[in-house]
Amino acid sequence: ATQGLDRVLAISRVGQHAALSFLPSGMVYSDSLIVFPFDTHSAFCVLQSRLHEAWARLFGSSMKDDLRYTPSDCFETCPFPRGWSSTPPPPRLEAAGKAYYELRASIMQRSGHGLTKTYNRFHDRYDRDPEIARLRELHEDMDRAVLGEYGWEDIPVRCEFLSDVESGEESRSKRFSRYRWHDEVRDEVLGRLIDLNALRARQEQEGVRTRDPEPKPGPEPPRIQKPDRQSGVDGLLVPPPLFEDGRE
Repeated sequence: ATQGLDRVLAISRVGQHAALSFLPSGMVYSDSLIVFPFDTHSAFCVLQSRLHEAWARLFGSSMKDDLRYTPSDCFETCPFPRGWSSTPPPPRLEAAGKAYYELRASIMQRSGHGLTKTYNRFHDRYDRDPEIARLRELHEDMDRAVLGEYGWEDIPVRCEFLSDVESGEESRSKRFSRYRWHDEVRDEVLGRLIDLNALRARQEQEGVRTRDPEPKPGPEPPRIQKPDRQSGVDGLLVPPPLFEDGRE
C-alpha cells in the first residue's frame, strides 16, 4: 500500500491528542502506530481536522482519558469528502494542511518539544505565545477547508477553551479543558456526517457510484453502526505512538 510513497501518515493507536505526523516510508513500524498510505497535506488536513477527530472520539473507544484510534471504528466508517486523497490533491485542502503542518514542525523544532507537549500548549488557555496562537488559527483554517469540501460553509469554525469532561469528573481527570468547538457545533457536524454516511450506504446498495476512484486504506462499504473490532484492515498498515509511546 505504501509502494512509491516517500512518506506516510501515522497516528498513535492510543493518545491524549489525535495528532498525526508524516514518517518515512519503508520503516518497520511498531504495533502502537496506525499508518496510513497517504503522502499529501490534503490527506493530513482531513484526518487532522476537528471533523475527523469528533468522529473518531464518537465511534472509537477510550483508555482512561485517551482516545483509542481503531481503524475499523474510526476510519472505515467515516464518510470522507470526495477526492480528499486524490492526485493531484484538492488545492484548498493541500494549502491549509501544508501551512498548519509546517508551522507545527517549526514550533516543535525550536522548542525541542514533541507532539504531546506541543498540543498541551495548544490547549492551554494561558499559553499566549504568538506562534501557538497562530497554530490555533491555522487549525480553524483546516476545519474551514474541510467543511468547504462538503459544502458546509454555514458551520462556524471558531473555538474556545471549554471543559472536555463530564460534570463531576474533574477530580478524576487530568484533562480539564481543550481548545475546541462548542458542543452544539460538534453535534451538528456529527449529525451531518452520520446522515451522509447513511445516504452513501443506501446509494451503494442501490448500485449508485458514490466515490471517486482514489486510494482507499480501508475496505468498503461504509456503515453507520460501529463494526466489530479488529486489529488491522486491508490496505492499512497497523503496525509507533508517534513519539515515545505517545507521551513525553
